[in-house]
Amino acid sequence: MGKLICDSTTSSPVIPWKDPTATAAPAPSPITAVDLSDQILTTTWDDVSGLEDQQKRHLQRLHTKGVLWKNQEQAVVFRLSHGGDVEADGNCLFTASQKAMNLKEINATDLRRRAVRRFLEDLGSDREDVDAAIRHMYAPDLRSGWGIHVVQEVKLLAKKVDRQSLDSAIDELVSLGMQRELAAESIYKERCIAVENGETWGKYMLISGSPDDEYNIITLQYTEEGLLTVDENREGHAAAFGDDIAIECIATEFKREIYVLQAHGSDAMVDEDNCVFFLPHRPRSEICGPPFFLFMKGTGWCGAGADHYEPLIAHSSSVISHEKVAMVL
Repeated sequence: MGKLICDSTTSSPVIPWKDPTATAAPAPSPITAVDLSDQILTTTWDDVSGLEDQQKRHLQRLHTKGVLWKNQEQAVVFRLSHGGDVEADGNCLFTASQKAMNLKEINATDLRRRAVRRFLEDLGSDREDVDAAIRHMYAPDLRSGWGIHVVQEVKLLAKKVDRQSLDSAIDELVSLGMQRELAAESIYKERCIAVENGETWGKYMLISGSPDDEYNIITLQYTEEGLLTVDENREGHAAAFGDDIAIECIATEFKREIYVLQAHGSDAMVDEDNCVFFLPHRPRSEICGPPFFLFMKGTGWCGAGADHYEPLIAHSSSVISHEKVAMVL
């Protein structure tokens, strides 16, 4: 699963579908033969589940004609294939990225740790803006935002070693006549760590749902009327969904751009020409290699969570003219 920042001040710009023949452009430099696939098994777009016909048509066009990526030194045309399903266990951003980059030496958990380490090392002068973005996602002001969201979530971190004492405190309030969910909300908000700044985001994003995690994720869900549910995550399987901050950290760690290819269906209320588009995520450093690509099946236009990342495998194509590609990134 992945959580996508909707705030325009923190999200990357959208690259909509566009016809490269519509405007003249200077000819690119010679295309470098870079193949990121390295014999990885791929799936044809017709065989990918959960896609509508209009999405498949656009995605197949991307594969057949390719997308053009270029920087000051080189230009490359990539044909994009689906890299297969990944488990929807909260780690999909990291699993999909590991597969898309064809990393042999590290797994998804290692990649998650490297992303967090990069974030903490780079946290500097823009800390105030970063903290504001984190609060917006994980500790929102429940007095606002209801024009966009039907349900808002507050994320809290509970130390695993504190679970027994937390339960005792909740039971004590219940014995005094308080409803169980309201008692849990009160104790968790009082004693757990809110995800509201860079430091706590680092603790949160390290959680992969494994027995080795130091913290469990507690999720409080609210509607405009008040508390809806308390997810106590007693089994400890909940993982921190990779967000836009994590994607940028991966890009920075590997000094590569990441393009997230989003495909929205009829539920998103977009026309067919705009049902497929790219979201670019650029490193906070120099770019030292070709981009890699991820695929997101959007469940609705707001994109505020409940989306799933899958790997895209990029194959370099033979030399092709600028006018014949499906899209220019």
